[in-house]
Amino acid sequence: MTAPQKRALPRPLPEDFILTDQVKKKWRLGKILGQGGFGLIYHASQDIGSPVSTDTDFVIKVEYLESGPLFSELSFYIQAAKQETVQQWMRSRKLEHLGVPKYWGSGQTEYNGLRYRFMVMERLGTDLQKISERNGGRFKKDTVLRVGQVLVDILEYVHENEFVHADIKASNLMLSIRNPQKLYLVDYGLARKYCVDGVQKDYKENPKKGHNGTIEYTSLDAHKGVAPSRRGDIQILGFCLLHWLCGSLPWDNDLKNPVKVMEGKARLMDKLPESVKQLSVCGTSTDEVASLLLYAKSLGFQDKPDYQRLRQMLSTGKKEKLDFSVPRGVGERSVSKVLGSPARGKRTAKARGFPKAKSVAMQVVVDEDEEEEDEEDVEEEKPKQVPKRYTRGPPVPQSDRVLRPQRTRTTTAKSYKEDDSSDFDDEDDDEDDEEEVRSKPIDPRYIRGPPKGKRGRPKKL
Repeated sequence: MTAPQKRALPRPLPEDFILTDQVKKKWRLGKILGQGGFGLIYHASQDIGSPVSTDTDFVIKVEYLESGPLFSELSFYIQAAKQETVQQWMRSRKLEHLGVPKYWGSGQTEYNGLRYRFMVMERLGTDLQKISERNGGRFKKDTVLRVGQVLVDILEYVHENEFVHADIKASNLMLSIRNPQKLYLVDYGLARKYCVDGVQKDYKENPKKGHNGTIEYTSLDAHKGVAPSRRGDIQILGFCLLHWLCGSLPWDNDLKNPVKVMEGKARLMDKLPESVKQLSVCGTSTDEVASLLLYAKSLGFQDKPDYQRLRQMLSTGKKEKLDFSVPRGVGERSVSKVLGSPARGKRTAKARGFPKAKSVAMQVVVDEDEEEEDEEDVEEEKPKQVPKRYTRGPPVPQSDRVLRPQRTRTTTAKSYKEDDSSDFDDEDDDEDDEEEVRSKPIDPRYIRGPPKGKRGRPKKL
C-alpha cells in the first residue's frame, strides 16, 4: 500500500516502535519531538529494552518512502558526510568544530501497510528561527557575522564534496544541545550535486522549476529555474545575514508573489552596495553584508568562491561569540507579540518594495517598562485646573471697566456661586479678597458683555 499523499506528513509510528537500520542496528522510538517539511522527528535510543528518555542523544527523522526530501538528504550524508570524512576534513583545516550533524544510520520500515524511510541523527537543541522570533527578527551584529563565518566553513566543506545546500535559513540552523556555542546547518532535503563525474552543470533557465527553495532567501538563479550552484548558496547566505541584521527584507510583503520577490531581489542586487547599506537599523552598519552580496554578484555560475576572502569580509578582528540576547532597539513587547501575548504600543513597519526599504525595514519598538513610565509622566503632567475666574476670559483691567449704577432687584437674584470669580476685581487683589462673597451680585446681563437694547443691539454708553 502506498502513502495517501506523496508529500503529506506521515502517519505517526507508535511510541516504543523498533526500527532496524541498514547495518542491522536496532533503534527504539520515543515521543515525537517535532516535525520538518515532510517528516516527523522522534526521540530515539539504542537501548531497545528501556523507554526512551527525553534527554537522549539521538533523534530519528521519519518520512514516507515515496517522499523525496529525505532521500536527497540521505544521499548527501552517505556520499559526503560520514563521520570519518568530516573528522578528516576538520584535521586538515585545523577546525575545532564543523557544523554538519552526525549521521548514525538509516533504513526502511513498514507499519499498517504504509512504507517509511528513516534516518538517525545526533540530537540538537533549539533552532535560530525560534530565537529570531523572540528577538523581533534580529540578532546582534557580532553574532550575525559570527554565524556567517560558521556557515562559510560549512559551505566550503559541502561544496568541496560537490554538493550545494540551497536552503539556508534560520529554521535550518540549530545549536548544540550540550554546547550553545556550536552551530549546525541541518536539513539537506534540497541539497543537490552541482558537479557530476567531475563535470559541472551548465547554466540553463527552466521556468517550470522556477522559485524553488524558501521564497524569502532563495537565489535569483533558483527563481529562474536554474540548477543550484555555489554562487547561489553565497547569495542565499547574504540575504539571510541581511534579514538577521535588519529584522526584515524589502520584499517581505510580496512573499505570495514569487515574481515580485524575484524583482525585488534583482533591484537590490543591481544597486549594490548602496541598496544594502541604506537598510541599516539603529545605526548598525550593513557594509559587510553589502560586500558579501557584491562578491556573490561577481561570481560566474561555475566559479569557485574564495572562502577565505568571505571569512575575512565577515570578520571584526576579534573572536566573536554567539550572543543571542535581544539586540538594541528591540523591546520586550516585540518579544511578547511573537510569543502570542498582547503587546501594546508597538510601532513597526514591514519592508514593502526596494524604494522604501530604508524606512520600512526599521522597527521602532517601545519597551513596556518605558511605556509605563511614560504613562506615569503623562498623569503627572496633566494641566492644573484653571481658576474659575479665568473660565470666561482674563480679568478686565481697571481702565476698561464699565461702571454702572446698581439697580434695585424686584425678584430674587439667582445664585452664581460657580461664577463668583468672574467679578471685575483688580489683578493685584489678594485671593482671599477675591473669594469673599459679594453682598450685591452683579446683574447677569453684564457678565458676558455690554447691555443690549430691546432689539438686541448694544446700547451706547
